Amino acid sequence: MKAFLICVLICVFAAVAIAADDPYEAALTALSQQHSHTNSNAPPITLEQAEQIALQANPEIRVAAEKVAMAEAHVSGAGALDDPSVMYRGWQVRLTKPWDYNAAMNMFMIGQSFPGPGKRMLRSQVATDAIRVAKADLDAKKHEISAAVRKAFYDLLRTADELKVHDEQAGIARLAFEAARIKYSVGKVPQQDVLKAQVALTKLIEHLVMLEQDADLSRTTLNTLLGRSPDTPLEVSGQHTGPIQVPTLAELKQLAVQSRPELMASAATIKQAQDEVTLARKQYTPDFSANVGYMLTPSGSQFRNNYMIEGSITLPWINRRKHESEINEAQAAVAERQSEFDAMRLAVFQQIQEALVRAKSAKRLVELYQDSLRPQSEATLRSTVIAYESDRTDILNLLDSQNTTLDVDYSYFRALADFEERVAELELAVGAPVPTSGPIATVSPKVAQ
Repeated sequence: MKAFLICVLICVFAAVAIAADDPYEAALTALSQQHSHTNSNAPPITLEQAEQIALQANPEIRVAAEKVAMAEAHVSGAGALDDPSVMYRGWQVRLTKPWDYNAAMNMFMIGQSFPGPGKRMLRSQVATDAIRVAKADLDAKKHEISAAVRKAFYDLLRTADELKVHDEQAGIARLAFEAARIKYSVGKVPQQDVLKAQVALTKLIEHLVMLEQDADLSRTTLNTLLGRSPDTPLEVSGQHTGPIQVPTLAELKQLAVQSRPELMASAATIKQAQDEVTLARKQYTPDFSANVGYMLTPSGSQFRNNYMIEGSITLPWINRRKHESEINEAQAAVAERQSEFDAMRLAVFQQIQEALVRAKSAKRLVELYQDSLRPQSEATLRSTVIAYESDRTDILNLLDSQNTTLDVDYSYFRALADFEERVAELELAVGAPVPTSGPIATVSPKVAQ
């Protein structure tokens, strides 16, 4: 037994001594130098925190909020009276003494115009309708940004999980590489096995470069959505949720009619156009104006100080052609906005249908990877590792099994992220959180050890 242990130690030390000048050591060194994804010191944020930050700091949301504030500021002035006017009139001023106003007739007047009954209230109502439209647009923008945040967050989370899988698979590749070098040093395998193991390590480096590229792009997108500089350090924290049971198409359509902000905004524009029709018809109601004045007559007049009252009324019935044109134009605007609402509702239903089909397909893929492909590939990898360590298979089978497991793991996490993104698209199409049924299981990265 002692002799056997001594032989094993001699073989190991011999292999290490050979590896000291071995050019294949560069593959291990290169792989270890690529782990830059763990260098960030930024505190991780959850999905809820990311959405809250975006709702407060996203510039597009702020623009929509300012439009709401602008519409609200317009209401108080929409139904206000026109500005009062002040007038001075001087006549019978002698040309021989144009400066002698004591000999002239001087009149000072102040006047105010009054719109017909109901017009001011309708103008305020039209302005209030504009607030509803602006608020619905703000809600739509919030849903849009929230869905984009979820997509970017899950992309970044998926990349982080793939990097964890990569690290564990890299550990297996290192063990295979070292095992091939030791076996080659004692003459059990040809040098070709070592070269193949080196190629496998290089492939892992290639995977790592692409994963870090995806992470950087997702981080840039998420930072922009959060209203930050794209190069701000950012890490996320959370877990993927397992596939959930989504509602039926009929339930989603009913929810969309009640919740979709774009439909609510379109309905508000219809209400605004209808109020504008009523206001256009009100143009047949005459407007009034009143003036009160003080008159100073020339010196020597019997009544030098006088006052006057003046009133006027518009005659809209005479200008019927103009007002009928305004009414027809307002009615055409109602028909146009009703058609836009119908077209938008149909487009929303199409969007819901497409998102539901994608979500169901993504759910089936997640379940396929979770229940079948992933356990099978991990079991195959475990048995292949054991077989290679006991010289019952060659390096090609081990590398092929590892590549298969790696591809399945990557595809699994991509399917998870894709499903969560499809649910986000479905909620964006509906305009509200999608009610789910069934247990929700959290999923963490795990590979064969």
